[in-house]
Amino acid sequence: MSEFIDSILKEHRVFFPSEEFHRSSHIKSMKEYSRIYKKSVENPEAFWAGKANHLEWFKKWDIVLRNDMGFFKWFEGGYLNVSFNCLDRIIKSGKKDKIAFIWESESGETKKYTYEQLLKEVCRFANVLKKLGAKRSHVIEIYLPMIPELPIAMLACARIGAIHSVVFAGFSSDALKDRIQDSNAELLITADGSFRNGKVFPLKDNADIALKECPTIKSVVVVKRANNKIEMQNNRDFWLHDLVSQDDIKDFCEPESMHSEDSLFILYTSGTTGKPKGILHTQAGYLLFVYQTFKWIFDIKDNDVYFCTADIGWITGHSYIVYGPLSNGATVVMYEGSPTFPKPDRFWKIVEKYNVTIFYTAPTAIRALAKEGDDWPNKTNLSSLRLLGTVGEPINPEAWMWYHNVIGKKRCPIVDTWWQTETGGILITPLPGATPLKPGSATKPFFGIIADVLREDGTKANVNEGGYLVIKNPWPGMLRTVWNNPDRYKHTYFEKFGVYLTGDSARIDEDGYFWIMGRTDDVIKVAGHRIGSAEVESALVSHKSVAEAAIVPFPHEIKGQAIYAFVTLKSGVKKSDELKEELKKHVSQSVGPIAKPDKIQFADDLPKTRSGKIMRRILKVIAEGSTEYGNIMTLADPSVVEVLAKNRVA
Repeated sequence: MSEFIDSILKEHRVFFPSEEFHRSSHIKSMKEYSRIYKKSVENPEAFWAGKANHLEWFKKWDIVLRNDMGFFKWFEGGYLNVSFNCLDRIIKSGKKDKIAFIWESESGETKKYTYEQLLKEVCRFANVLKKLGAKRSHVIEIYLPMIPELPIAMLACARIGAIHSVVFAGFSSDALKDRIQDSNAELLITADGSFRNGKVFPLKDNADIALKECPTIKSVVVVKRANNKIEMQNNRDFWLHDLVSQDDIKDFCEPESMHSEDSLFILYTSGTTGKPKGILHTQAGYLLFVYQTFKWIFDIKDNDVYFCTADIGWITGHSYIVYGPLSNGATVVMYEGSPTFPKPDRFWKIVEKYNVTIFYTAPTAIRALAKEGDDWPNKTNLSSLRLLGTVGEPINPEAWMWYHNVIGKKRCPIVDTWWQTETGGILITPLPGATPLKPGSATKPFFGIIADVLREDGTKANVNEGGYLVIKNPWPGMLRTVWNNPDRYKHTYFEKFGVYLTGDSARIDEDGYFWIMGRTDDVIKVAGHRIGSAEVESALVSHKSVAEAAIVPFPHEIKGQAIYAFVTLKSGVKKSDELKEELKKHVSQSVGPIAKPDKIQFADDLPKTRSGKIMRRILKVIAEGSTEYGNIMTLADPSVVEVLAKNRVA
């Protein structure tokens, strides 16, 4: 990370939008940006109310914004339906035959859905859910791979007023169980299996293990995807294709009229205490924010073909594969598999095949594909691309340059977007027709967002001084609370400074550009995915051979950060490379493959304070190969540090 920070501190290159892009874009200049931004922060209620008129309401709101003792409410008294705004509203505008989704499977199978076809599929699924007893405010857990049934299920939940909680299909049965138990979900939607790199992953088998400890689940809807053998439990498990084909399942489902602040979805994100946080987003404010950010940041036009490579199991997929694009009537490419299967040109082949114009991916993917060389993209026709984007973590300048030169052919602006599960949508970003770009910088706040960098004591940091990134005002897409834990919401996000604490560190340069420097807490971002250190440590300690464990991030060329685990074995257990591999596999099964440590170091002891607290700060320095430990005299046994450094895994 220190090398990354050094590189961005030395970054002086600036890239301006082309005259052609600038002329046709929604926001055409920094002068226009500054004018709109000033209005948006001086009178945010008027700004957002004006944008909210683009949505279709069953009843308009009474009050735009209310602060209810630290819990913010937007558009109170207003009623709408998110599914209606993403489908019926678009069809009414004359786009019933426009393609909504182009789906490609890992094996090359393709499906296309017009907005009219998508509405029919959503309505039939919604009617199935109602027949199974699902009602408004019920929680429905969704554990599906990247197949069309995933966004269809989400939109079906939104249509009937049920709250969806999507669990990433790469997560284990334990992770699924924890999320079901916390949300008290009553219905689960899953698949017999999923495909990744040509292999089948047994989702339904994982679900069956989880459900042994999840008594709230009354029904399970199973999508036939992999045709692998599974067990179906009588009176609980139902095949989706059997349910939707029944005579009483109609092609239309009346959308529920939902209050602006009714719950839309829960999405779990890793926290520092081991227990994932259920981030709650509500109806109108969230929809408005993803609608407006998608429209202006991606400069969406009616003939665009937009490809976001994220998984819908994460917030990027929710906001910028499903709700943001569909509410704008966009055509979205959705891909099931790996970027390198069967070859490292898979993304570029998809761009070429569907004439993709806007491409949005993670720096991890960019670094991995850059490592494969320029020949793969150069052998494909990428001339349809007009705009590139990055999401999930800071992008190092050299990866940005490769993306700009090799993929964008020096003509595509790059929107390097910063945001979080909690923010609902993008908060700091370039606007492609207006903002001069600096490789590695997320540039400026979006309209209505007042961002700043503070020191530990709450004072404003100097130019280029790193500190805590905060957002000083409420915005429509912000989380409303932590599910079933409002105290945790207040403590985590507002207690330290009285304004929203992002948990990221950043600096602001002399031009007012924001540079994101990484996490300030114990959450590790692996390939753009937030992994709670306590969750991984708990998994390691649950192994019969492990007495204690501590994990820290270390810089990784492809993933940005990877996991380095320090493991203390129980007395009498023999250290071996075989045991290291066993522990990696154990974490993969307990939490998910994304959480598997890249390196494991056996440690007879760990650096601890006299009160017994493990000093992860020192472990992080060791993992990075540095010797800048700082003061170690407060440790119970300072000699531990030298022993660990000597035995570091290179």
